[in-house]
Amino acid sequence: MPNIEVKNLRNEVVDTLDLAEAVFDAPVREGLMHDAVKQYLASHRSGTHSTKTRAEVAGSGRKPWRQKGTGRARVGEIRNPLWRTGGIVFGPKPRDYGYSLPRKMFRAALRSALTVKLRDSELSVVDEFTLESHRTKLFAESLDKLGLKRKVLLIDNTDNPNLLRASRNLTEVSLIPSLQVTPYQVINARQVVFSKAAVQALEEVLSK
Repeated sequence: MPNIEVKNLRNEVVDTLDLAEAVFDAPVREGLMHDAVKQYLASHRSGTHSTKTRAEVAGSGRKPWRQKGTGRARVGEIRNPLWRTGGIVFGPKPRDYGYSLPRKMFRAALRSALTVKLRDSELSVVDEFTLESHRTKLFAESLDKLGLKRKVLLIDNTDNPNLLRASRNLTEVSLIPSLQVTPYQVINARQVVFSKAAVQALEEVLSK
């Protein structure tokens, strides 16, 4: 069973925590992680690109010249898709690219991502994110003591207004609830930091 040191925000070891083997020592399935990343990115595509069909481009519907006898190719209107200023055939239209993964695949991908982070020593646990103030500067100093600087993912399990206000001004720091974490967010972060309560809540869900 894997275990990890639990630290406080002063980077002092206060406890050790046994992690669920089914969650943090799971088989690493790279194909599922790839599918989860694709699904996350597809769901965040804007899908607002659009082209004009022959019915939407500017131009008259009148026949430019008579059908026969001119020596030129026959044409019905200047909005013809074959012409430079004509409409686009089968061009992109606004659409939603989002789709969802089956729950078992999503959870297996998340277990794989958490296992990789733990093996690479990119996952840590703090006892709790207790802040006396919502000042960003003070919280940034706590992150420096923990050795956390770039692309930090904070995962908490309680309503913490001070943590939310202190972290939202840091461009390299993201904060999400434990039950809303996705494989993409775990993989994309350089360091994943759980509160002790968040780890236990996530283990309860992913161990099922």
